[in-house]
Amino acid sequence: MTETLLIRGAKLDGGAAADLIVEGGMISETGHALSRAGATVVDADGLVALPGLVDLHTHLREPGYEASETVLTGSRAAAAGGYTGVFAMPNTLPVADTAGVVEQELALGEAAGFVTVQPIGAVTVGQKGERLAELGAMADSRARVRVFSDDGFCVWDPLIMRRALEYVKAFDGVIAQHAQDPRLTEGAQMNEGAVSAELGLAGWPAVAEESIIARDVLLAEHVGSRLHVCHLSTAGSVEIIRWAKRRGVNVTAEVTPHHLLLTDELARGYDARFKVNPPLRREEDVRAVREGLADGTIDIVATDHAPHPAEAKACEWQAAANGMVGLESALRVVQLAMVQTGMLTWADVARVMSRAPARIGRLSGHGAPLTAGEPASLTLYDPSRTRTFSTTDLHGRSANSPYLGRELPGEVRWTLHAGVATVADGRLLDAPGVRA
Repeated sequence: MTETLLIRGAKLDGGAAADLIVEGGMISETGHALSRAGATVVDADGLVALPGLVDLHTHLREPGYEASETVLTGSRAAAAGGYTGVFAMPNTLPVADTAGVVEQELALGEAAGFVTVQPIGAVTVGQKGERLAELGAMADSRARVRVFSDDGFCVWDPLIMRRALEYVKAFDGVIAQHAQDPRLTEGAQMNEGAVSAELGLAGWPAVAEESIIARDVLLAEHVGSRLHVCHLSTAGSVEIIRWAKRRGVNVTAEVTPHHLLLTDELARGYDARFKVNPPLRREEDVRAVREGLADGTIDIVATDHAPHPAEAKACEWQAAANGMVGLESALRVVQLAMVQTGMLTWADVARVMSRAPARIGRLSGHGAPLTAGEPASLTLYDPSRTRTFSTTDLHGRSANSPYLGRELPGEVRWTLHAGVATVADGRLLDAPGVRA
C-alpha cells in the first residue's frame, strides 16, 4: 500500500537536514519547510537518510534449504537492516545455474515485496567448476542476471575462469570470485596463525586467498573484463587489489562487516557462531581492510548473510557449518567500526553500502541520489541509539549471529522500498506498506 509521506528534517547522507516528499514510489520534492495536504508526517529530526542499502552478497537458501532461510524471511531480515535490494547467491538446490531457477528466485522476491531480490547465476554447472553454466541464457532471462559466482566454491581452473570472464563481456556482466585455493585449505578450520597453533586447529593461510586474487586480476587485465572479489579478508589481498587498480584493472572488491570488526581470537571459545568462510583473521588484517575500505581500495561492504539452522552450529567446532547471519546488524557494525572511528562519513556509507553495490551489480532503481525525480528507496537511521543486539533483532529463520549479547550503536527507523514502507517507526511491518 502506497501513501504520501512528508519526511521532515532528515540529514541527507548525514549532511544538511532537509524535507522529502514521497509519493507514487518516487521522491517528488526536496527542500525546507515543505508541506503536503493529507501526507503522513515522519519526524526525522536527528535521523540520517541514506539511499536504500544494497547487499551484493546474500544467501537466501531457497530453493532447497528452506530450513535455514527463504526468500521471504531473508527479505524481511534485509528490510529490517535498512536494505531495499539484495543479490541472492546461487548455492541453492537446485543450483541457480539455469534461466528457470533464476526466474523462480526473481518471482519469489517479487511476491515477498520487501526488497528487490536480484538473482546471481552460477559460473559453472552445479558449481562443480567443470564447465560453464548457461550464462547467456540467464543474462537474457527475465531475471537479467549480470553477476555470476560459484560462491562457496572457488572457480579454481584458470582456463574456466578466463572463459567466464570473456563470456560475460558481451552483456556487461561481472564474475564474482570466491578466492580460496582448495588445495591450500583442505581440512582448514580457522585462520592460520598463532591462535590456530595454540588451539591445534588446522590453519587457513592468507596466501590461499591472495594467490587466487593475484591470478584473477591478471586474467581480468588480459581479457579486459570485469572482476569482483568476494569477502576479501587479508592485508595481502588489500595490497593486491590496490596494485591492480593502479594498473587500471577493472576489479572491484567487497569486505564483510564481520571482517571489519572481529578477529581470530574469538575462536578460543570454540563458539561456532564465529566460524566463517573466509575465517576471521588477525588484528593486523582487520586494520588493513578498514584502511582499504576507507581509501577506496575496497569498493563495498557486503554481508555474506549465511543462515544455518541451530543444529548446524550447536556442535563441535570442526563439524560446524561456516557462516553468519548479517543483514540486520551490518549498518550498525559499519557505524561502530568505520564511522565512530572517523574512517568513513555517512556519505561514504551511502557509497559503499548502496551506490557502489548497485552500480557493480547493474541494479537499476537503487543507489540513486536522494533528490526529486528519483525512486524512493531509502533508509532513515538513528545513529544516536545504543542497545544490545539480541534475537529480537533477527527476522530470518536462523539465529547464527556473532553479535548476540553485544552492544551495538544505531537503529533503522524507516525503510522505504520504492516508496512503500517495510519498516516504520522502528518496527518491521508484517506486509509491505501495511501498518496496524
